[in-house]
Amino acid sequence: MFYIVCYDIVDDRLRDKVVKHLKGVGVRVQKSVFECPDLSEKQYLHLKDALEGIIDHTQDSIRFYRQCKTCLSLVEFSGVGDKPFTGKCGFF
Repeated sequence: MFYIVCYDIVDDRLRDKVVKHLKGVGVRVQKSVFECPDLSEKQYLHLKDALEGIIDHTQDSIRFYRQCKTCLSLVEFSGVGDKPFTGKCGFF
């Protein structure tokens, strides 16, 4: 499954840890947005658990958007950027 993960994290140190995890499974498309293609449910749950263990739940937020192939084919964007990457890029 394809996931879009976006975050708003106050502390730089915690944000760096989150980014490190996301770079292992996704492609950064904006400063706080990653596209994570081809994650199994197990991989997604592992990533979600890891990120939830890092953030400060009183200040930070992470959102996970599951995207189907039909939704991905309808993605629109303006300005600089590419269509969502749908190949494998994770280390699982």
